[in-house]
Amino acid sequence: MEILIKDRVLSLVEGDITEQATDAIVNAANVALQLGGGVAGAIRRKGGPSIQEECNRIGDTHVGGAVITTGGNLKAKYVIHAVGPRMGEGDEDRKLENATRNSLRIADKNNLGSICFPAISTGIFGYPIERCADIMIRIAREYLEGETGIKKVVFCLYGNKALSVFEKALKKF
Repeated sequence: MEILIKDRVLSLVEGDITEQATDAIVNAANVALQLGGGVAGAIRRKGGPSIQEECNRIGDTHVGGAVITTGGNLKAKYVIHAVGPRMGEGDEDRKLENATRNSLRIADKNNLGSICFPAISTGIFGYPIERCADIMIRIAREYLEGETGIKKVVFCLYGNKALSVFEKALKKF
């Protein structure tokens, strides 16, 4: 599913985010920037050790924050590591908004034309996917309506259930 916002594209696909050929993919990171399991583990395995080495040099970031590293051996040239909230820690919606917005800002700051997001915080962090979809789609849409050099935002969802939740959220807007 794909929509146009001004001359920009917001797209939903089902698949493996590590296979996306956007300028950057987003890693659903932890504050220590350690590439463990889930999306981060797949990025570590396919992207090679240079991504974790660069994360180690950066050190850490806060919940809602985002940092950028090389994409290593991935199709994407960069990885933006965005830290979403753990369910139950408080103020989760605002933190997810910030993680999404800060990822888009970093892409803009680095003159990237395309970015691909997973459903941040919906894995081991326990964030409800319906809330995630509503927030991430809204923030991406608002961002694309403003002044930006980003031409394409993709949400790469793992599985048809996740894809259908994001499609439903996109149709609301």
